[in-house]
Amino acid sequence: MPVHTDPAHSSGQILPFRESLLAMLGICFVIMLVALDQTVVGTALPTVVAELKGFDLYAWVATSYLLTSVITVPIFGRLGDFFGRKPFVIASVLIFSAASALCGMANSMLFLVLARGLQGIGGGMLVGTAFACVPDLFPEAKVRLRWQVLMTSAYGIATAVGPSLGGFLTQYWGWRWVFYVNLPVGLLSLYFIWRFFPHIRHVASDIKIRLDWPGAILIALALGSLQLVVEELPKHGFSLFLSILALVSAVSFYGLWKWEQHASQPLLPLEMWRDPSLAPLFSLSIAVGFAMFSMLVYAPLLFQGGFNMTPQQAGLLITPLVACITIASLVNGRLVTRVPNPNLMLYAGFALIALSSLGMVLTQRTSSHSFILTTMLIGGLGFGLVLPNLTIFAQQTAPREHLGIATALLQSLRMIGGMLGTAITGTLVNRIYAGGVQSALEVAHGEQWLPQFRNPEILLNHAAQQSVLTQAVQSGRDGEAMLNAAREALVGSIHMGVALAIVVSLIGLWMVRRVPLVNFHHRPIKAATGPVAD
Repeated sequence: MPVHTDPAHSSGQILPFRESLLAMLGICFVIMLVALDQTVVGTALPTVVAELKGFDLYAWVATSYLLTSVITVPIFGRLGDFFGRKPFVIASVLIFSAASALCGMANSMLFLVLARGLQGIGGGMLVGTAFACVPDLFPEAKVRLRWQVLMTSAYGIATAVGPSLGGFLTQYWGWRWVFYVNLPVGLLSLYFIWRFFPHIRHVASDIKIRLDWPGAILIALALGSLQLVVEELPKHGFSLFLSILALVSAVSFYGLWKWEQHASQPLLPLEMWRDPSLAPLFSLSIAVGFAMFSMLVYAPLLFQGGFNMTPQQAGLLITPLVACITIASLVNGRLVTRVPNPNLMLYAGFALIALSSLGMVLTQRTSSHSFILTTMLIGGLGFGLVLPNLTIFAQQTAPREHLGIATALLQSLRMIGGMLGTAITGTLVNRIYAGGVQSALEVAHGEQWLPQFRNPEILLNHAAQQSVLTQAVQSGRDGEAMLNAAREALVGSIHMGVALAIVVSLIGLWMVRRVPLVNFHHRPIKAATGPVAD
């Protein structure tokens, strides 16, 4: 039935205060579920690799999640526009929680990668629908920004405790608990969404909807093939298999472009890509995703493998990065509607991200903790100024019928950027480390230990290190010097990988000039058919 509004809240929100608060709590728990997973897993990942072996799949623990998320975010973002978001949020929480349990039970890196892929399906459904729930409840921009403080705080709490919690759980309870910790949060989010969130539809139930399954299949083929090419090409060269994958990706992208022009209800409305207000935001989302995931995934490896820190120490150093995202987001929410030019927030954000990436490249084993903390803090402030504004700007300019897919595409493109960032950075780390450690061992006349040092697993496994040290003493070699040389090779390789984030951040800074000035004072956008709620 149509939503009934009273004069006390009709101008900016569709529900009274109490109902709005309870519904927002449900969204907050859902956001915490994803945020907690993103930050907890990164700190534990080096320990996971040390136990399960298979460093070649290190990046795939992140990229398998990103790959399936990238595919599902736009699909379910669009389906949420058609059918309402509540059913998909509930389904996403169930899938995400079940996959988290499977991740915790993994007995090999391959099993973990596959479970993370399933988790990414739930995460993609969740991200594609949950972020668009807020403008459903609060159509007016100023009212929406006030309520988004709750969501930002929830995200901040989860991200602030995530790295430290991940380090603590990994060190004292075991890495499997970084996945099991999702289960109680999932149960809480499921209860609040089921009980309190309204089922809002922006398309009347008597309107026939045809699902764009060809579009969904083409999206999966195009993005899946692209990810495999990006991941495998630098490792193995341009083989026949990769040539076929590249062709499949190109043909799928072309087919998607042609199909969506004629589909009656396309998953990806092409007019959004031609919209001068939305297209620059999509490009910036890729750039910020590239930089963010490069830092989140490889900072723990730098601190634990390169600097020989414990998981808990690494988690504490990364905490300012994620905590300051929240601080900057809260400040941004207060300022963005008051400054004459809101785009200045994007300029400042990308400048800070580039500065933080530079600081990470300059960080050495001898760097003080205060320098590392400051570097992480600056990065968090930068991400906190960019991430919420991309969503706010898009929701303010997108037409109501495209609100869900526009919001979902921003998240999906950020994941594509993260997918490219982790894959390209991971490839650089692997190749540069392998070359550096081989040269160091040749100088030290320790070529016989090259198989043990071929990848950085040994720098994360203290038992393996002790074995090498014992063998080196028996052979009259300096085992500690070899380990230090391997650490230096790893540090140098990560520095080269993160240097790409500097370049991408500067490109993002340059692209901000294409974003039109956003107006927060025009009337709220409305659905053509009017919202419908159960």
